[in-house]
Amino acid sequence: MQFSDETPQPSTLDQALVRARRRLMPFLLLMYIIAFLDRSNIAFARNALEANLGISAHTYALAAGLFFISYGVLEIPSNLMLHKVGAKRWLARIMVTWGLISTATLFVHGSRSFYFARLMLGAAEAGFFPGVILYLTYWFPHRVRGQVLGIFYFGAPLALSIGGPVSTWLLHMRFSGGLRNWQWMFLLEGLVAVGVGVWSFWYLDNGPSEASWLSADEKQALLHALAREKDSDSFHRPSEIMPMLRDWRVLHYTLLYFLIQIGVYGVVFYLPSEISSMFPHSGVWTIGIAAAIPWVCAFFAALAIPRLADRRRTHRALAAITLLLAGLAGFLLASAGPYIGFIALCIAASGFFAAQPIFWTFPSNYLTDRAAAAGLALINAVGNLGGFFAPNLRAWADSAFASQRAGLFLLAAISVLAALVTVAIRKPRATLAPVSPVQS
Repeated sequence: MQFSDETPQPSTLDQALVRARRRLMPFLLLMYIIAFLDRSNIAFARNALEANLGISAHTYALAAGLFFISYGVLEIPSNLMLHKVGAKRWLARIMVTWGLISTATLFVHGSRSFYFARLMLGAAEAGFFPGVILYLTYWFPHRVRGQVLGIFYFGAPLALSIGGPVSTWLLHMRFSGGLRNWQWMFLLEGLVAVGVGVWSFWYLDNGPSEASWLSADEKQALLHALAREKDSDSFHRPSEIMPMLRDWRVLHYTLLYFLIQIGVYGVVFYLPSEISSMFPHSGVWTIGIAAAIPWVCAFFAALAIPRLADRRRTHRALAAITLLLAGLAGFLLASAGPYIGFIALCIAASGFFAAQPIFWTFPSNYLTDRAAAAGLALINAVGNLGGFFAPNLRAWADSAFASQRAGLFLLAAISVLAALVTVAIRKPRATLAPVSPVQS
């Protein structure tokens, strides 16, 4: 498509961005809800797996973490394939295969098959999250990216707030067919992923030039804004893989995301059991509803804080503050009574899920072209190893110090460290032309 020399009117660009947000974000959000539910539903099945299959706490921690090993190894090749063959084809492939493997988890019969299922699930889902982050750079300029990333991040707290009651219901319903309740949970939640994956192939467009739901003027305005940013970025930012791998900022972003993910999965994998220990005499439905409350708080935090960061241009400060509050809440959770501890759990969940979309504005605004495809995948791959270390660090600390609170103190300290690493981020040089904000 040829670009005119005349700068597009802001109203046309705003209209294109609003339409893109309304068209894409609900569907991408749905995909992420299903992805996060399918990777974290073992938290709700943990007690059933222990009772039915003899899965111990250490086996559970290792299996929960193994997902991130295969996930991390295949992140970069998966994202490069997305960049090559197109987003809608590759995202559909990812979702269908992880849905089938999640469904197959119902055949787990011991520790080895449990390990294998988690490794295969990680391999199937590899590239989904950084693929969506890369896909959003095809549609949204820098200045509004924090908002759309915040919307996308609704998926995790929504998955956990919805998934808590739904998974609890599935685990306590009466089903026929010879399967246990936890098997029905994996079967039904996995099949939903397969169905939405097939739908995504027909619903998504690879970029604005293919979007039949945008007018010609809206396509021109949006492509013009993105091309202008890309031309400006190329002077100061990596666009190829090898320079990206040597860039110290990328290493900084990777370390930070790794620390954040240790905190995130320290909450995700243990929140239901923490609430059960806080209120040991409550019924299963009360626990299921209570487990949803921290994620509802996280939902609103992920809505408000990235939007505030975009508006005030205070991304680094707000990310550091939210991570610090999450870490301090972790210390409080480890030492306070059940009611104060529950409030601390809500603060920790909110802090982690508000900080992450702000974090992703740093690398997505810095990297371009193939460097973006590989760099976003690298950051996510190494960062998500935090999902492997979180349960295992907690299990090690609890055992080493003979205290069930030691692991919480360690994870809280790592979250405070993440806040300090955030403070050290420096803004890269840029010569970006202003892009008007999206109006609701």
